[in-house]
Amino acid sequence: MLWSDPRDEPPKELHSAQAKLERLGWVLLLVTALVMLLLLSAAYS
Repeated sequence: MLWSDPRDEPPKELHSAQAKLERLGWVLLLVTALVMLLLLSAAYS
């Protein structure tokens, strides 16, 4: 690799998109857990 070659780093947009997807995954996990708790409590009441 030459000193004038660009660095092999991902763009900032990709990093922010990955962070958003990670947050979305946690939100979906939390919503799924809440829905399951509601369904289980409704089934046993």
